[in-house]
Amino acid sequence: MKKISVILLTLLLPMMAMAQSVSSPDGNVTVKFSLADGGVPTYEMTYKNKPVVKTSRLGLELAKDKHASKGKNETDLMDGFKVTNTKTSSFDETWTPVWGEWSQIRNNYNELEVSLNQPSADRNIIIRFRVYNEGFGLRYEFPQQKSLNYFLIKEEHTQFAMAGDHTAWWLPGDYDTQEQETQETKLSEIRARFKKAVNWDNSSVSVFSETGVQTALQMKTADGLYINIHEAACEDYATMHLNLDDKNFVFESWLTPDATGLKGCMQTPCHTPWRTVKVSDDARDMLSTSLTLNLNEPCKIEDTSWIHPTKYCGVWWEMIVGKSTWEYTSGLPSVKLGETDYTKLTPNGRHGANTAHVKEYIDFAAANGLDQVLVEGWNIGWEDWANMWKRDVFDFVTPYPDFDIKYLNEYAHSKGVKLMMHHETSSSTQNYERHLKDAFNLMNKYGYDAVKTGYVGDIIPRGDHHYSQSMNNHYMYVLKEAAKHHIMVNGHEAVRPTGLCRTYPNLVGNESARGTEYEAFGGSRPDHTVILPFTRLQGGPMDYTPGILETQLNTWSDNPNYVHTTLVGQLALYLTMYSPLQMAADLPENYKKYDDAFQFIRDVPCDWSDSRYLEAEPARYITVARKDKKSDNWFVGGKCNEDGHLTILTLDFLDKGRKYEATIYADAKDADYEKNPKAYTITKKTVKQGQKLKIQQARGGGFAISLKAL
Repeated sequence: MKKISVILLTLLLPMMAMAQSVSSPDGNVTVKFSLADGGVPTYEMTYKNKPVVKTSRLGLELAKDKHASKGKNETDLMDGFKVTNTKTSSFDETWTPVWGEWSQIRNNYNELEVSLNQPSADRNIIIRFRVYNEGFGLRYEFPQQKSLNYFLIKEEHTQFAMAGDHTAWWLPGDYDTQEQETQETKLSEIRARFKKAVNWDNSSVSVFSETGVQTALQMKTADGLYINIHEAACEDYATMHLNLDDKNFVFESWLTPDATGLKGCMQTPCHTPWRTVKVSDDARDMLSTSLTLNLNEPCKIEDTSWIHPTKYCGVWWEMIVGKSTWEYTSGLPSVKLGETDYTKLTPNGRHGANTAHVKEYIDFAAANGLDQVLVEGWNIGWEDWANMWKRDVFDFVTPYPDFDIKYLNEYAHSKGVKLMMHHETSSSTQNYERHLKDAFNLMNKYGYDAVKTGYVGDIIPRGDHHYSQSMNNHYMYVLKEAAKHHIMVNGHEAVRPTGLCRTYPNLVGNESARGTEYEAFGGSRPDHTVILPFTRLQGGPMDYTPGILETQLNTWSDNPNYVHTTLVGQLALYLTMYSPLQMAADLPENYKKYDDAFQFIRDVPCDWSDSRYLEAEPARYITVARKDKKSDNWFVGGKCNEDGHLTILTLDFLDKGRKYEATIYADAKDADYEKNPKAYTITKKTVKQGQKLKIQQARGGGFAISLKAL
């Protein structure tokens, strides 16, 4: 019998070397690695024994290029591998974010490290899997070695084979814009919907396939599993999209190319970002997991005392709606920096960033406890800034004649308020990097500590894309240089986040999606804001610019559009759309009209010690409770789509034995985002742990509650 056992073990050894599995700490998620015929690396994933990702191949196709170490004789990292070693390990820590939804975050995973050798090329790579209770991440690692030093990526062939024709919430895959409305279809229906799904009017559209989609991609299976595919820690690498084989429901990674068409220029030792798959049978877990953050490196900024959550207002919405302008003068055919003399030009009378008007915003911020005032259009060059592929468009230091930068900063500081800088680059990265040091020095001189950057239009260097490796390196260069100057960064039109705010917490926000501004351009569907937390916000916070209480724009402008939420639905966004950077985006005069509702915006914090997702369903509804980091007060927000939603709220999260004064901002009985958007009620009552509140959300509506500890 002993002899038979030895023989069986000998027979099994090759198979054991070829296949290895690792499970999550709770045992629900299992990832299995194996080599298929021909030495092709593959993996599969299950959740509670249900297939999530069927057997999927891994590998990279390399470019035969004179710049690679092997030049035109380059070979691929796709097959012909053998396993040389495997290691498993466990990790469990709790770390403290500089800001966030929680004051403490647990990072607990089991890891499988697979070392592979490709004998034909004498090359070694590592594929690393980290498996969490909510999903897993994998990445490729390339040790430095004589036979693999410099290499160029033609394609990355990481597959995600789905187990069925799932419902998906997706954006068209695009190298240059994420400002689209999310589509909800079966995987098999993406191709037919694709052309109608693209916002062809955006200033930069670069779609690549009729079945190409962006990450984070949220899906739901017929039997109730929620699956999310994204990436984490995308640094010195191109952003990943997904291309779907819609006959077999297999997604494959599709990297953003640079101007040469290549997908990556690598030097060992190096590694790819993490490719992530999250899974649960409870939609709330999609919103409460920190998997993406945990796959990023710890904070690399030693002194973070200057980084702070910020609530701000600004000279912005009036230009978006069309009442004011960014440019100082009208009719000027073009601007040449250093040559155009603005002192000899006639102002157009509609320039928003003028000293007197900005002073009004400073007074408003000071009177209402807002930290900063954003001012767009303060600097010369706006007359011909957009869509000209112009390199030298802004210098980021010269104000218009009617903007007294020294006086306004001194006035703001005297009121306990700061101005927020605005750097629109018009996507001319060469120009921005050339002026960056002077621009940040100017900010330091006048006491600015935050900048909103913008990347509207096609990229310069011409032919590059917003999400290529080179552009991702540009965004990181700006972020790291900003940290040296103690400046926080809020990037608009930049790459979608992948959790890098853990490593560089001065990245306090991004737009990187279709924001509130589109409400002035025709609007977004009411379900838009209850999809984004499942997609765009999976990688980090969004500067969505909420708080538009005067939802009907024609009451104060010539713009005929309206915001596709109720007034109370706008209040809810301060909770459901998490960000440490929150804007009170409406005009001061509109807030005066609804001052009692504006009280919630005054009160709501931007930083939290605890967050509890109480209800969630993609594109339907989200309800979340958050505890203020600086007090024992709680705040609750609920947002729904165009169907409305009844919330039965149980106050289990409150401290036992303590009473709270609840101020409830709710849709009125006849409220409706189209027919009666500004109908709301405000009620106060004393509550305690365990009580239930029944709140009816209107079509496109929501609710907000402040719970002050007594």
